Amino acid sequence: MNRAIFLDRDGTLIVDKVYLADPDGVELIAGAADGLRRARSLGFKLFLLTNQSGIGRGLHSMEDTRRVNARMEELLGLPEPVFDGICVAPEAPEQPSPYRKPSPRYILETIAAHALDPAGCWMVGDSAADVGAALAAGIRAAAVRTGRVPPESLLEVAAGRVPVFADFGSFAAALR
Repeated sequence: MNRAIFLDRDGTLIVDKVYLADPDGVELIAGAADGLRRARSLGFKLFLLTNQSGIGRGLHSMEDTRRVNARMEELLGLPEPVFDGICVAPEAPEQPSPYRKPSPRYILETIAAHALDPAGCWMVGDSAADVGAALAAGIRAAAVRTGRVPPESLLEVAAGRVPVFADFGSFAAALR
């Protein structure tokens, strides 16, 4: 079975600093590297899917985002490439974007391109957009408590349809 985890960046793998453009500001969330290592050891492909509206708002550039991602990968200390694919949605919320979460487009395209089994795929994040992208793509969603949004405020969590984990490392520890 081809399995994958789609991951949000800010609030899931690194501390959400809102419009982070400086690689020196990257702080890993505890357990992120161990969680990614465990997921890889279980055969999961890893894909990063991140909304970066600061680009569309003119607050920083795509190159800034690439440098932040590179610093995150460096701090993770895992064999490169850490991710099998990275999708950055640079548009602001009011701008049209085919890839900005909660759009499922990147997930659906990636499932097709990599012959993934949707039943073996997860989206892990800290926001309604992350959960919405997963559910719209027909994959499982998990919420983490490491972001700025309390998971209990998400309708799908409150309805008991989405499990909540302390952090990504805790999520990965529960994987089989």
